[in-house]
Amino acid sequence: MPDLDSRHYRIVQGLDAAAALVDDRGVVAAAAEERFTGEKATGEFPLEAISFCLERGGITMSEVDRIAFGFDYRPTEVHEVSDHTRRRFREVYSADVRIALLNAHWPGLDWGEIFVPVPHHHAHAASSYYLSGFEEALVLVADGMGETESMTVFRAAGDDLSVLRQVPALHSLGTLYGVVTLYLGFDFAMDEYKVMGLAPYGDRTRYARELERLVRLGERGRYTVPLLGENRGWLENETQAGALRALTELFGAPRSPGAPVEQRHMDVAAAAQAVLERTLLHVVRHFTEETGLRKLCLAGGVALNCAANGLLARSGLVERMFVQPASGDDGTALGAALYARAQNGLAHRSRMGMPYWGPAFSNEQILKAVESTPGCSARGASPVEVVNETARHISEGRVVAWFQGAMEFGPRALGNRSILADPRDAGMRDHLNAVVKQREDFRPFAPVVRHEDVHRLFDVVAGAEEQYAHMLFVAQVKEEFREKLPAVTHVDGTARVQVVRREDNERLWELIRVFGELSGVPVLLNTSFNLRGQPVIRDPDTALRTFLRSELDHLVMGDYLVARHAH
Repeated sequence: MPDLDSRHYRIVQGLDAAAALVDDRGVVAAAAEERFTGEKATGEFPLEAISFCLERGGITMSEVDRIAFGFDYRPTEVHEVSDHTRRRFREVYSADVRIALLNAHWPGLDWGEIFVPVPHHHAHAASSYYLSGFEEALVLVADGMGETESMTVFRAAGDDLSVLRQVPALHSLGTLYGVVTLYLGFDFAMDEYKVMGLAPYGDRTRYARELERLVRLGERGRYTVPLLGENRGWLENETQAGALRALTELFGAPRSPGAPVEQRHMDVAAAAQAVLERTLLHVVRHFTEETGLRKLCLAGGVALNCAANGLLARSGLVERMFVQPASGDDGTALGAALYARAQNGLAHRSRMGMPYWGPAFSNEQILKAVESTPGCSARGASPVEVVNETARHISEGRVVAWFQGAMEFGPRALGNRSILADPRDAGMRDHLNAVVKQREDFRPFAPVVRHEDVHRLFDVVAGAEEQYAHMLFVAQVKEEFREKLPAVTHVDGTARVQVVRREDNERLWELIRVFGELSGVPVLLNTSFNLRGQPVIRDPDTALRTFLRSELDHLVMGDYLVARHAH
């Protein structure tokens, strides 16, 4: 499809390529391909991620029992509509394409015996339910689309996932939110979190009458998305041109990328967030009443909307929630593997801890990287010295890049590939957005707090602190701490809280404790260690290059404190 706007080429499936390895021990390894190639959200065949998983597992490809893939496209009359659709199935959707790629890199294996296509929403559901620790649950998957559906509601019990309802792609909440993202000048399937961050600045009531054009609620938890019906013909379906035209009629001219953000844009973002939250509540209310299930698992790209997750957690509709931290399509690599095991009577049944399933590097590897990188040097220190010096730097207003242990799986930096700063400094958010991260000034930052301190500072659901371990729920900052935590308190008084237990990440836990002793506030600002347009850092070499070209004040890697040389 030549001559489209460059942003339209992201309206596709198959981005966020990743690989995961699962065995009797649980999740052995998982990583997104973007961390190896440097191309954010890449959809390329995840050769590097697969190779890492095999190396971490200490096996070769010939020792793998199943290769599970999180899509299961079958030829139907839909794929016979035109030469274009026939070619797309043959070259993109067919399982033969995946098998050919596997055979090109690992020739000679009988892929027909071990290759398992898994329906996309089943892969999403498995990634959440089988890691939740719940014996039974309601599972809601919502995204742009799977093979033909955009939402699936499951009843999960024991090892089984049973479909209760599926919503076709024509009524996709994920696509609706993505089209609004495009309208607001951001990138589809990339920048939806920017719309979520912009929404609290808007007036939810300004466009209340227009919301019926976006989503209409029906009986028994049903809904339709009239906006997506505005597309006429295959090209408009591919580019969402009709939906964008309808948004222009409703709200005025779309924002151009890089143009100033006006109050009107904030109000549109608020409307999109409001309609998403209202629809999710509508669906969950019906199915909790119908099934009696009070535990909820979420997955799919919509599950990365932590504002909606927080609302569901506070709604009283459910007792416990679990959101798998890699809820986007990277997580379907993990879910497909878990689903394939469950189908063979080997379902994973325990709750996951922290997703530190990526590459890790020894102090020797870190030192070797420093010694081979001009412009910097490293000083070794004991673990206690590393924590104490880092806490002191942060308490004195410096920004520290923090590289420890194994890389996280999923889009959130959860304390091993982080940038850490002082949340008490009202100017820190603007400094990080403008100078360090080089991103939009309305974007919020997350607080990380110890399990022992969370209820004193934030209104998290009592008894459900583990829900907040993966930075996927917003909670209210308690009134008396909002002025003390301005850099992590959003305009609406909320924060995307991460709760850390000592047993999950002792070094980060200790750092927060020592910072609390120095500052009086046991909270750190935590954001991902990367710069604009760059995936989260994977390895020491990339960490050093990023540090040297950034405005970061300090870099801590393992037991080494890294400094730049003066020019």
